[in-house]
Amino acid sequence: MTELPPRRRALRWTLAIGAAVMAGWAISGTGVGPASLLAGREGAADIISGLFPPDLDGDLLSRVAVAALETVQISVAAMVLSMAIGLPLALLIAANVEAPRWISGVARGTATLLRSVHELLWALLFVAAVGLGPAAGVYAIGLHSAGVVAKLCSEQLEAVDRAPVETMKLTGGSRLTCALLGILPQARANIASQLLYQWECAIRSSIVIGFVGAGGIGQALAIALRLFRYQELATLIAAVAILVVCVDRMSKSLRGRLGATTRWMAPVRPSYERSTP
Repeated sequence: MTELPPRRRALRWTLAIGAAVMAGWAISGTGVGPASLLAGREGAADIISGLFPPDLDGDLLSRVAVAALETVQISVAAMVLSMAIGLPLALLIAANVEAPRWISGVARGTATLLRSVHELLWALLFVAAVGLGPAAGVYAIGLHSAGVVAKLCSEQLEAVDRAPVETMKLTGGSRLTCALLGILPQARANIASQLLYQWECAIRSSIVIGFVGAGGIGQALAIALRLFRYQELATLIAAVAILVVCVDRMSKSLRGRLGATTRWMAPVRPSYERSTP
């Protein structure tokens, strides 16, 4: 093992000390630690004791089921909107598509703007614009996800094998032909995997933005929390956990079928270990 030069060692130590100081500064400034947890132990104990037993009334369970279905509707509709906006932006942003520079710059700026605004802020804006309900949630998640989809999918497009694309160019293929027939087919499995992962994120986001009135099961959670209905809150939390687990399992299964997931492989033993004495 080669020894690092003194300057590089000093730089590493400086960075490590700087990171430790920054972490200590952040923790002390935010009041994180055992003292803050102990200070809130009575309130936490009241909430935890109030969660049991969960409310399993039939009318409540039917309302929870409707809210969960609305959450799924929000996430699916938001993904349709994000794909309609994000995938064309991804094609324009990808360097190997070679879109005109000004068009690529506008597309990149649009994608950056969309994903830099958090879903909660988008939700507040759309709740004010279109009113309370799931439509505001769809617009909020869809616009933010469009910026994320544009970035992630453009990177997948740029990572494809260049040889087939160059061959198409040499035979007279246009930029659009090379993009649609040479680049996109190579990247479609990974793009589909990214979209499925983004759908998982949309499910979680749709729960969070419900707290500002954007519909779904998150809105029911906010109401139960404000009214101190802790047993109802426990039922809703259980429903959220079941919904997220089901969506994660479904998405993972679909990504596996697309062949875009990383499979575990047993490490190969060196030949000298496999040789017999």
